Amino acid sequence: MATIQLSAIRDLAERFEVFILDQFGVLHDGTTPYPGAVDALVQLKQAGKRTLLLSNSGKRSAPNEARLVKLGFVPGSWDHFLSSGEVAWQRLRKQLGNEAGLRCLLIARDGDRSAVEGLPLTMVETGEEADIVLLSASEGDRHDLGHYRQLLQPAAARGAKCLCTNPDKIMLTSVGPRFGAGRIAELYAELGGAVTWIGKPFPEIYAAALDMLGNPEPTRAVCVGDSVEHDISGGQGAGLRTALVMTGVLETSSPAEREQLFAEHGATPDFLVRTFAW
Repeated sequence: MATIQLSAIRDLAERFEVFILDQFGVLHDGTTPYPGAVDALVQLKQAGKRTLLLSNSGKRSAPNEARLVKLGFVPGSWDHFLSSGEVAWQRLRKQLGNEAGLRCLLIARDGDRSAVEGLPLTMVETGEEADIVLLSASEGDRHDLGHYRQLLQPAAARGAKCLCTNPDKIMLTSVGPRFGAGRIAELYAELGGAVTWIGKPFPEIYAAALDMLGNPEPTRAVCVGDSVEHDISGGQGAGLRTALVMTGVLETSSPAEREQLFAEHGATPDFLVRTFAW
């Protein structure tokens, strides 16, 4: 089916009851809400729609929600928030059980430790010491890939497993797009390390999201995102309809470049919307 061009989010609201929304690149650029995005969330709520914000953030859900409020989004204008970091934390809590003492190298941003708080892990600073690498964020605006190669090579060499809780290959920063945690995970695999991926487009996070929403009829739900690789591919893989916004990682893309992405990832959105505005 050909992609349908829509003029605004209100057009989607006429078609769907449940909205699964990306945050970075859809609602905000990492620093500032996109024009109309704060109001569009409020309008969806007032229209009786149910919304779940689904993010490839390695941070847990609570700090993500606090950040949205700090950016100016209205508390209560979304129903649920689920991050890949939250899914990973819950998974690790179950897997580790009473197994204490595993040595963990955490790759995070701005000193954030929410990915490991409350888990029976012993934190280490080098790859030589690590039994597990928890890759929750990139500081690609401060370091190059060579920095991460040097840090992670010893961990990969000794067979430490890597859990990537933010599969995004590109991230938006105040100095422009930079490589994301997903690219560092690819590097770890290139070094011979074993990587487990949690987040969009992988099934586990969608199963958790739909469970939070009470497993709605798939035809009543739409996934809105800016990444063909993560949001559109992931949503379609979960059997949901999808809408692509042309902000975020696609801000400067041409129609031909978008078509190339659709072909590359085998995922064509059902709808195309310029921005997340009502």
